[in-house]
Order: sequence, then structure tokens, then C-alpha cells
Amino acid sequence: MENATEKKKGSPVKFIVVGAVLIIGGYFGFQKVNFSLTHETTDNAQVETQITPILPRVAGYVKTIAVKDYDSVKAGDLLVELDDAELQQQLEEMQADFTQAAVDIVNAKAALNNAIVSLKINKGNIDISNLRKQKANDDLKRDQSLYTSEAITKKQLDDTKFAAENAAKILDNSVIDLTAAESKIAVLKANVSKAEAVMAVKQSHINQQKLKLSYTKIYAPQAGKIGKKTISEGQFVQAGTPLFSIVNDSTYWVVGNFKESQLYALFPGKKVTIRIDAYPDLNVTGTVASLSEATGAKFALLPPDNSSGNFVKVTQRVPVKIWIDNVAQYKNILRAGLSIYIVANNK
Repeated sequence: MENATEKKKGSPVKFIVVGAVLIIGGYFGFQKVNFSLTHETTDNAQVETQITPILPRVAGYVKTIAVKDYDSVKAGDLLVELDDAELQQQLEEMQADFTQAAVDIVNAKAALNNAIVSLKINKGNIDISNLRKQKANDDLKRDQSLYTSEAITKKQLDDTKFAAENAAKILDNSVIDLTAAESKIAVLKANVSKAEAVMAVKQSHINQQKLKLSYTKIYAPQAGKIGKKTISEGQFVQAGTPLFSIVNDSTYWVVGNFKESQLYALFPGKKVTIRIDAYPDLNVTGTVASLSEATGAKFALLPPDNSSGNFVKVTQRVPVKIWIDNVAQYKNILRAGLSIYIVANNK
């Protein structure tokens, strides 16, 4: 019995097992330490894509909604139509007002043409008055000579003087009428210009109203998938109210937030390994596109101010944009916001 007990105590099996465990543990421990020394990693990363909010540019009641939650759409597809009855009524009123403005221009131009004709008549009257005045002055000189030679009476000379003075007065009145006509033409030209300006303003209002009418139909600005809708038919929406978003389903990239102590291993063109938490068995590679010029804290709503209070040093993180290699191969499984684990060789 003593020999059996001594043999059992001296059995090498347990030493072999312990040794194997130590060797395996040491191997994996070495692998992990070696990996941490030769690679930079972060799990503070996610898939990003372009998300375009759909916003109405005019207020109105929702008439129809042409899409459902998570539908795929193409650029230019009709998404939402607002009720345009009120805007259409306003447009018809503006067009009627525009027609009235066009009539006002015709009237203003007609008045200007009449004034121009009157001006020509006034100029003709001045010419006639000049001739009459000249004749009256000639008659006065002749009658004065005749009166001196006692060939005519004093009454005849007085009549000739009156005719000369009357002709001069008529000429003066014609000149005044011409000045007034010229001033009136300037006013009428200004009226025509004003009417044309008013008409241009009304045309601008009509164009603006037509533009508003076009905004009642909201089209997809890009291809992608609809997010969750926040509207329903018959609902009143204000201009600028978010209706839903379109998620671009063809262009994806990754943004990883690396510690500042890891940036030495990252530069544009650097190849990295991307592991998607949702698909742990899928190995994806990526290429560093760019590094942010500021830390993530600088983009915060209330960035920390190290100059106030007690300073506590905190390792900062810098956003790094990474393109996904062969993204078309994975676009059917990628979703914006998926968690990512990034591995970058630091050699």
C-alpha cells in the first residue's frame, strides 16, 4: 500500500497538465501582449453615411404621402404633396392684378402719345405766332411812316399798334403752353416708367408664387431609403419642419475616435482592419481618408475650458475618417450607426 501511494504521489500527469496549461496560457498571453504592442485599436467607432432631412419650403396641409417607412427611393421621386388650393387662388388674383397693371401701362403710353402730339401742335402754333408777330411789327412800322406823312388817321395807327401787341402776347402764351407741354411729357414719361416698374414687381410676385406652388411637391434630392416618417395626411406642417430623412444606401464610411496617443500610427492612405459587431465573422479592410484638425471635445456644444477651475488631464480623442474598401460588396448589410472595432498596425 505504501508503494502504491508513493507511486501515485510521484505521478507526472498533473505536472504535464499544469505545464501544458502554463505553456498555452503563456503563448496566448504573449500573442495578446505582442498584438497590443504592434497594433492600435479602438471600439469607439461607427458606420457613417449621408443623411438628408426632408423639409418643406412652404407651409400647408399634407395632401398625399407617396412613400412608407424605410422605402427605397430614387433621386427625383415624388415624396410628399401639400395642398396648393390656397396658393393657386392667390396666383389667380395676382395674375388678374397683373392684367390691370398692363392696362395701366397702355393708358399711360396713350396719354404720353397725346401729349407728344399736343407738343407738336404747340410748336406749330409758336411758328404761326412768330409769323403773325413779324407781320404785325412790319405793319406797325409802315403805318407809323404813313401816319408821319399824314396818310392815315391816328385811329388806324392805334389799331396797328394793338394788333402788334396782341400778336406778341399770343406768342408769349404759345411759349408758355410749350413749356407746360414739355413738363407734362416729362411727368407722363415718369408715369409710364412707374407703371412698367409696377408691372415688373407684379410679375416678380407671380414668379415667386409659382415657385411656392412648385414647392408643394417635395421630391427626393438623392437616392436612398426613407427613415421613419413623422407626418400623416391632413396634418399641417410649417416651412422647415422635418418630415423624415433619406439615408444614402450606397456611400458608407467609418469614423473612428482614436486616442491622441495613437495618432502616430495613422495617416491618410493607411490600411486598417474593420470588424463589424453585427457581423463578427466578416473581415473588412479600410483606408484612412483623413484625420480631423480638432479633437472631438472641440466640437462639443460646451467645449471644456482648461483655463478655469482645477485642471485634470484627460486623454483626448480625434475623429479619423476611414473609407471602406469595396464598399459596394457590403452595402446591403451596412447600416449607419453600426458599432465598429478598428485595428491598425503601428509599424
